[in-house]
Amino acid sequence: MPAVDKLLLEEALQDSPQTRSLLSVFEEDAGTLTDYTNQLLQAMQRVYGAQNEMCLATQQLSKQLLAYEKQNFALGKGDEEVISTLHYFSKVVDELNVLHTELAKQLADTMVLPIVQFREKDLTEVSTLKDLFGLASSEHDLSMAKYSRLPKKKENEKVKSEVVREVAAARRKQHLSSLQYYCALNALQHRKRVAMMEPMLGFAHGQINFFKKGAEMFSKSMDSFLSSVADMAQSIQAELEAEAEKMRVSQQELLSVDESVYTPDADVAAPQINRTLIQKAGYLNLRNKTGLVTTTWERLYFFTQGGNLMCQPRGAVAGGLIQDLDNCSVMAVDCEDRRYCFQITTPNGKSGIILQAESRKENEEWICAVNNISRQIYLTDNPEAVAIKLNETALQAVTPITSFRKKQESPCPSQTLENSEMQNDDTVPKATAGVPEAEELIAPGTPIQFDIVLPATEFLDQNRGSRRTNPFGETEDDTFPEAEDSLLQQMFLVRFLGSMAVKTDRTTEVIYEAMRQVLAARAIHNIFRMTESHLMVTSQALRLIDPQTQVSRANFELNSVTQFAAHQENKRLVGFVVRLPESTGGESLSTYVFESNSEGEKICYAINLGKEIIEVQKRSKKTHLEAHIDE
Repeated sequence: MPAVDKLLLEEALQDSPQTRSLLSVFEEDAGTLTDYTNQLLQAMQRVYGAQNEMCLATQQLSKQLLAYEKQNFALGKGDEEVISTLHYFSKVVDELNVLHTELAKQLADTMVLPIVQFREKDLTEVSTLKDLFGLASSEHDLSMAKYSRLPKKKENEKVKSEVVREVAAARRKQHLSSLQYYCALNALQHRKRVAMMEPMLGFAHGQINFFKKGAEMFSKSMDSFLSSVADMAQSIQAELEAEAEKMRVSQQELLSVDESVYTPDADVAAPQINRTLIQKAGYLNLRNKTGLVTTTWERLYFFTQGGNLMCQPRGAVAGGLIQDLDNCSVMAVDCEDRRYCFQITTPNGKSGIILQAESRKENEEWICAVNNISRQIYLTDNPEAVAIKLNETALQAVTPITSFRKKQESPCPSQTLENSEMQNDDTVPKATAGVPEAEELIAPGTPIQFDIVLPATEFLDQNRGSRRTNPFGETEDDTFPEAEDSLLQQMFLVRFLGSMAVKTDRTTEVIYEAMRQVLAARAIHNIFRMTESHLMVTSQALRLIDPQTQVSRANFELNSVTQFAAHQENKRLVGFVVRLPESTGGESLSTYVFESNSEGEKICYAINLGKEIIEVQKRSKKTHLEAHIDE
């Protein structure tokens, strides 16, 4: 069948089946063209929309490049170069935005608009003419049907003429509409080819102009700038690769360590403990009371800062104060079913916080660090050296030295009394000029007691010795420790370090030697727990009182204290020698060593003042008795 390129207008009036069949081919072709045109228009609108979005995007990009300078980066290395480069790029993007805006306008005028006009004008016209042709054909069919039903007899000429006119009008109308419809379909075959090429021609011209103006805009100066930026980026990339290689090597070294570093408490048998720490950081479990008997544990990050213990939960930007460590006490405690627990107690004796370390090493290092900080070592000029010196002092027990290496400073008040009667009193003997050997002061192998565990009644019985008790409930004299008419009452917060038997009380060297052996034994045997008490100094006795229960732990008559002194380097260490009668008739000498919050000299001064009061009372009593005899 030969190709048909148009509808014959001469056959429009006949409206034969062949013409109708040929018309259906043109109508189907017009329908296909309409569907394709709609899809093509959607694609072109998408291109235009993308180009329009490109304009908005480049405009937003330019603003965002300028906003880099206003960002408050915590790490600003190399930002000056980046800011200047981004400013230049922002200028370039603004210039490109002008080109993109112009391209979007050209696409709208030369690509989208022609295809829209083709659809709205030509395709809509064909569709409208098709509807009119259908209406005209229907009217013609109705008029012909009416004409065909005219009767054979008694013909009414008037009715017949009206029907004939109606048929003629309908046929003319159909003929006119068919001619217009045929012409539109024939013209559509030409217009569709133009409509397909014209938008793409506008698209191509717009893109060419865009690239041409872009090439003119970015000359050699832009090429040199891009080259310098590329060189800078390559240098940064080289630095990154070098740093990445270093991190890779470091990562391999860190991962090649022994598996014991991942195991908690791996060196429990013999941990390497640093006892000279003046600062410490790490994770600990903090005990929190949730009820009368229930507790919870929370794992937090703790660190020391100056004289404070700080805590920082995970995710927090800074730590908060948990405990002031100045003059506090720290000791290992047994807590429920958990290991490696220690307690930090405030200077006023109130119960503090309980923490749990993950290993024995961490537990003991935390105790050592808190203990060093509580002595305010961090306030000295060289805190590390002071901490090392104190640790060496505690470890001197393993070397054959006889006493502390102390400077010859001013002696304790107990040795500087100017009262001649006090100097002649055997209860406070003067220190000997020479320094005796350790064996002359303390017998080798003498056991050390690290805690006062006897109840108050047993201490009272022990300290009374062979003293007689009046059956009528009165004491033999007025020097009983519970007397309320004492002229002196001073309270000190102390921590008991240890006590041991000694061989002499005629020199303060015995107190220094006892201090050395007690501290060394604590360091060697990892004993950090200390009994905290209130030391009350009166004009009759020294009393150790439990700060929580107010029960007397120990009582020493002041007359039985024959020697007392504070250490001349660590002013917080203080000790005294007590002479007690034994059931066998002899006497025993024991040295008690304490650590105080205040200077030990103050405690020695209070003891010395109590002894002076006793002497004054003795002289007054003697004078009163002599006057009574004379009468």
